Amino acid sequence: MVLRYLILSFFIFFSLFSQEIDDRFVLSGGTAHIGNGEIIENSTIIIDKGKIVAIGPSSSVIINKKRAKFFDVTGKNIYPSLILPNTTLGLVEIDAVRATRDHREVGQLNPNVRSQPAYNAESIVVSTVRTNGILLAQVTPRGGLISGTSSIMALDGWNWEDATYLEDDGMHINWPEDYHKNYWGHSHNFTSGSEEDHDEERDEILNYIDSLSQLFSEAQQYHLLPNPKPDLKLESFKKLLDGKQTLYIHVNSVVGIKESILFAKHNNIEKIVLVGASESWRITDFILKHDIPIILGRVHSLPTRTDDDINQAYKTPKILHDAGITFCLDYQGDMERMGSRNLPFLAGTTVAYGLSKEEALKLITLNPAKILGISDRTGTLEVGKDANLFVSNGDVLNILTNNVELIFLKGKQVSIQNHQTELYQKYLSKYNLK
Repeated sequence: MVLRYLILSFFIFFSLFSQEIDDRFVLSGGTAHIGNGEIIENSTIIIDKGKIVAIGPSSSVIINKKRAKFFDVTGKNIYPSLILPNTTLGLVEIDAVRATRDHREVGQLNPNVRSQPAYNAESIVVSTVRTNGILLAQVTPRGGLISGTSSIMALDGWNWEDATYLEDDGMHINWPEDYHKNYWGHSHNFTSGSEEDHDEERDEILNYIDSLSQLFSEAQQYHLLPNPKPDLKLESFKKLLDGKQTLYIHVNSVVGIKESILFAKHNNIEKIVLVGASESWRITDFILKHDIPIILGRVHSLPTRTDDDINQAYKTPKILHDAGITFCLDYQGDMERMGSRNLPFLAGTTVAYGLSKEEALKLITLNPAKILGISDRTGTLEVGKDANLFVSNGDVLNILTNNVELIFLKGKQVSIQNHQTELYQKYLSKYNLK
């Protein structure tokens, strides 16, 4: 009987010890890019139960290799998770197949639409993005005047519930504007059009703004009632009006930016973020005065006006940085889901136009974490934060050298394999190129 208890005790101890080791990791010898501009050469990072519990120069961090999985990453770079804002990743799999498109709802006003339950955790596109260091994404609906509510999703999980990092972080509106008229576009029509056309278009824009104003007014009145009749659309405004949710305004033109900010302020919205904002460089003083952060549209873009510099989109990050505006980068546009793995290389482009490498890194790590409201949990390599990080044997901002070898998401080691790497290995083997 005693022997049986001893054996049982041994297995329980061994199981607990093994589990403890499985939850604890040590990364030693690498260059840690903290994400806030700081760098630690020859660093050691200890991960335990999903959190970073120690980080510093290897000489100052005490480790026990027998109590953790040890990784020697000498000569390699350690980065915090890259964060992809404003994306339809996981909502669309194949553009040409309608059944795989779940990124927009019919109608103009859809504040009650939520991207979270529509997220496809088994998307094969997600794994290709993750293996380039992007571990968190703000999955965002599209279309209409009010697209719905986004959620921050971790790019690993069995289902959308497992993958949820922050539920319903904000509501997205598409500010009505005549931004695409008389600008570079596929039509190559640079004529000004008739005065009547402009008047009709402006009237339509004003009607859309009136629709938004009316809905916001109704929502405010609805939440003043003690026992209102249930209304899903009006109910969805509660967190926004209480200051617990962010209003993301998708807008680009100078006029649209000014109108939308004043609209939000008039409706007492506390948290406001501009999305796109390609002409924000023209009115930095106005944006700074109202303290509005920006999710800046794709840097690799043509200019918005025919008389702008051809590389204006490339120069805008430096202008916003020098003005003191908090902003980050997104990848919305053509092929945005499969192409979003190139997000770090957009940040790399800003280095060529005046930012330092660590400043550029902040645009895809700490800054989006601040803007999305998750900087207390992630965005930098600091003690107490979630262990969302990866190791590259090159420079993450350089398309020629970045090669992710190790990924941790919420302290869990995540596979770096995807269908593309499998095909790569398959044909290396087939043609004896290994």
